Amino acid sequence: MSTRTPTAKRRAARPSASSAAAVAIETARPDRKQAILLAAEKLFAQHGYHAVTIRQIAEEAGVPLALVGYYHGQKHELFHAIFEHWAHSIEARLAGLAAVNLDPDDARTLPRIIEAFIAPVLALRASSEGEYYALLVARELANTTEEADRVLRAYFDPLAEAFIDALHLVLPHATRGEVAWGYQFALGALMNHLNSSRIARLSRGENAPGDPAMAPMLVNFIVGGLRHALPRPKSAKSPQKKAPLRREKP
Repeated sequence: MSTRTPTAKRRAARPSASSAAAVAIETARPDRKQAILLAAEKLFAQHGYHAVTIRQIAEEAGVPLALVGYYHGQKHELFHAIFEHWAHSIEARLAGLAAVNLDPDDARTLPRIIEAFIAPVLALRASSEGEYYALLVARELANTTEEADRVLRAYFDPLAEAFIDALHLVLPHATRGEVAWGYQFALGALMNHLNSSRIARLSRGENAPGDPAMAPMLVNFIVGGLRHALPRPKSAKSPQKKAPLRREKP
């Protein structure tokens, strides 16, 4: 039998002042969930996942600290929610790949695969909405952390498998292992293009980081690298034609 008094019961049922304030603010400002997501995306992209606190995210979003957990749970769940929010960008890349006619005898097939691979990402990097997400992908997913690995397996491994399958169809003379390395090298070039601010200094101001105008050069670089690293085997040499016999003059 419970020994708690009616007063104690009422006190236990009553929400805390911080929770009540959070709910009141949320009622007045229903856009807070998105603001938290965008704030986390920006701070993670700028400083890295492990350098950012939940309190900093709340301050950036302009919300009470309690609302971050209320909407997104723990920090790693908030990190995962960012990639769920941008899952449509992966779908766009897969749709672009599906539109490519995978004809290994057509020299245009490989460039088209690479265009499908990079174009949606470069468009995101150049947009005000997707800039921080593209930077976040380039910065965090290269790290071997539990959080990054979880996101890679859930969202980016299926994308990688699809593109490796396509590349293997147009480079059938290579092993899947070789094609997988080729994909990783292509990914490295893309990530560097997205994230490198050093290019402005090295070009003495001629280039801007993530410049979408460099997309054709990036495509050519990746395609050229794949073709050179995984060349088609040379066909058997055709027999040399014999020189015509010379008739000796009588």
